[in-house]
Amino acid sequence: MRVLGLDTATSGCSAALWDDGAVTARRREPMARGQAEALVPLAQAALAEAGCAFDALDRIAVTVGPGAFTGLRIALAAARGFALAAGLPVVGITSFDAIAHGLPEAEREGRTVLVAVDSRRTEPFLQLFRPDLTPFGEPAMLDPAAVPGWLDGLLATETGPGPLLVAGDGAAALRPLLEGRADIHFAAGPGTPDAAVVAALGARREVGLPAQPFYLRPPDVSLPRKTA
Repeated sequence: MRVLGLDTATSGCSAALWDDGAVTARRREPMARGQAEALVPLAQAALAEAGCAFDALDRIAVTVGPGAFTGLRIALAAARGFALAAGLPVVGITSFDAIAHGLPEAEREGRTVLVAVDSRRTEPFLQLFRPDLTPFGEPAMLDPAAVPGWLDGLLATETGPGPLLVAGDGAAALRPLLEGRADIHFAAGPGTPDAAVVAALGARREVGLPAQPFYLRPPDVSLPRKTA
């Protein structure tokens, strides 16, 4: 099984190849803009490093969001184009899943995980995961001030008080409200999805999400005015 993973959903751009149980090539660059020009060369470089052609792939895996409106659509468009040209299936992976599964096991062991994705607004996108990385509760988009109460309510209904690890590029907005509370820690690392994780998840999931944007709020798009 060879899977090409792609990500441009947040503040990074990455491509990676997963080949029969291991990531054999990976390219990753931090960037908030410019992914449209960078992604395809990164994917080509990753495949060239692994000595793999597009026609040798079995599927494409791509982050579908939530994330930046324009950014996440760049990788989706590339994934669809590659898949159409090579006749491959596409597996969608949420940004929440990619970030949570990218955490080092030693860092998250025994902890509930809160993934916070920067929405480019005041309110981050949020998803809570059990220690085994299965999600519980629905994804949310909340004002940071409301997050402590939201967390307490969810944790009380399912797990009770326990250690919590906060991860993602939206975690900075939560730090002033959660830092210093007992048993709450903030993950190290960039907090953005990694195509290597996306590819590995895509290889394990026979049925993934559709290759369509996953939004928690309507996109900020202004339609052109009609002219008389």
